[in-house]
Amino acid sequence: MGDFLQVNLKDQVAVVTGATRGIGQSIAEGLAANGAKVACLGTNAERLQQTVTGINQNGGEAVAYLCNVAVTEEVNKAVKEILERFGKVDILVNNAGITRDMLVRRLSDEQWDDVIAINLRGPFLMTRACCEAMRKAKYGRIINITSVSGLQGNAGQSNYSASKAGLVGFTRTVALELANRNITVNAVAPGFIDTDMTAVLSDIVKQVAKDQTPVGRFGQVEDVANAVLFLASDKASFITGQVLPVDGGLTV
Repeated sequence: MGDFLQVNLKDQVAVVTGATRGIGQSIAEGLAANGAKVACLGTNAERLQQTVTGINQNGGEAVAYLCNVAVTEEVNKAVKEILERFGKVDILVNNAGITRDMLVRRLSDEQWDDVIAINLRGPFLMTRACCEAMRKAKYGRIINITSVSGLQGNAGQSNYSASKAGLVGFTRTVALELANRNITVNAVAPGFIDTDMTAVLSDIVKQVAKDQTPVGRFGQVEDVANAVLFLASDKASFITGQVLPVDGGLTV
């Protein structure tokens, strides 16, 4: 378990997609460490159970839900079961995301569609499924994990950048739609974070990435989780429709 920002999320119910590893796992752990009951969604049963077991063994409360966020029926079923079990959803973190990197001239229809489906359709389906319960409760925190690639171009990631830029637009629009029900909608845009995704990069690529980042290093998953915790807390109740880069100055 990481070193997390301390906020009061006691008795709140949080839903985290892509909670099987890396940033999503850290977000789930941070929410649980601050008192939230966490519904962890993912498609890898073994890794998902590892996240949930770790949280429960450390005194938190988490439940695993196998769910492909790009499939309407699976999303609706998972959210229905979460509401039946916990009675509400206070916090939704749309973190699930994939990459299928390729130069646009070689990018296949499938590579484009797969990334858009998980990274952009998924947050839409999850938000639509959860927002009515939030509207009725007149309370909610929706936090979308976008990327610096959605704020600036990145060669070889036209599909990923498009999905993450779309998520920024989605965030700002839904924030306007839900603001009058005391529901905030914000996004966190990580830069280069030390995860399984960056671990496979060559040493040369890693060094270039660090050189591009003003602070001169990769961020940690807890850096992103702590930004999420702040936006999920009452301390951020007057912040909505915003994008918070967690990127070591990369997009300055």
